[in-house]
Amino acid sequence: MNDPADVDLPADWDDDENPRTDRRRSRRAALIALGLVAVLVLGVGLVIGNYLDGLKDSYEKRTVVQITRGASDGDRPEAVEGTGRNFLLLGSDKRSPDDAASEGVSGQRSDVMMLVHITDDNESVYVTSFPRDLYVDIPGYGKDRINAALAFGGVGLAVTTVENYTGVPIDHVALIDFDGIEGLVDTLGGVDVKIPQTFEAQGHQFTEGTQTLNGEEALAFVRERKQFAEGDFQRNRNQQAVLKGIADKLISADTLSDPGKLADTIESISPYLTTDDGLSAGAMVELGLSLRSVRSGDLYFLSVPHAGPITTSGGASVVGTDDEAMEVLREALRTDDMGTYYAQHAGTY
Repeated sequence: MNDPADVDLPADWDDDENPRTDRRRSRRAALIALGLVAVLVLGVGLVIGNYLDGLKDSYEKRTVVQITRGASDGDRPEAVEGTGRNFLLLGSDKRSPDDAASEGVSGQRSDVMMLVHITDDNESVYVTSFPRDLYVDIPGYGKDRINAALAFGGVGLAVTTVENYTGVPIDHVALIDFDGIEGLVDTLGGVDVKIPQTFEAQGHQFTEGTQTLNGEEALAFVRERKQFAEGDFQRNRNQQAVLKGIADKLISADTLSDPGKLADTIESISPYLTTDDGLSAGAMVELGLSLRSVRSGDLYFLSVPHAGPITTSGGASVVGTDDEAMEVLREALRTDDMGTYYAQHAGTY
């Protein structure tokens, strides 16, 4: 993989442009995976002029893991050329710079999980959220909530579980901690978020319409579920709303043309970021270059099909799968036809 400084910039590049404990952990995790745009757009930031070396050093503060597939995990879905790329974004409920390098992530549940599909023409990005309680097969463990895969087998098992369920290979994975995302929002000077209804939570007032949120307010917003009739499903939509706000701010000319803000942005997120070993600084540069024409309006948000809340034979409350509807999504991912799928299914779940 090329070093960032060795990547040629294209001619059209313009740098102007206990139940209580469990509940607390799940609330903290609510904002974690909203770093998708940070992961994607960090690549854009890393290609800005003379700041490559310093930005690369900041990015290298992340933790790196190897992704392997066990003998009992089944065959990896076949990679088909010309069908785009797939990234898995995970959120861990407990991760800090102090323990990132010394401790694994097994034992931590990923309460936020998003599959990011980048089309083959690099013009569109589709972000599909998984309900944390989606009841799926986890290799070696039988049926369980999808967020348990990280706890059972770390990042590798989480990747394998999603690959098996979606039928497409995951090119790269990123695991992000809550603390980094709150810091990211504050580093950006707050983000504009569309609030679906007026409510108060965690001592903060939210008013229906567009509102500028700082990191603490953004966390409170995406934590809340009891105020909404659809509970966790609306919380997923709120997570996506904050993600869009991050995208708008990160991709803005004010951010991309400000070397100091770019450096602070990468510095704020990298210590809380874990990636596969293939997502190097050089790979991020190439990713950023490939996505240089993407703006926030080119990000499309979805949820995987599901059957809503069900109760298992053991009495656990989970989210059931809808295999027939899921097969339609699998085909769209396999054939890089997410545009058609989005047009037909946006807002369905």
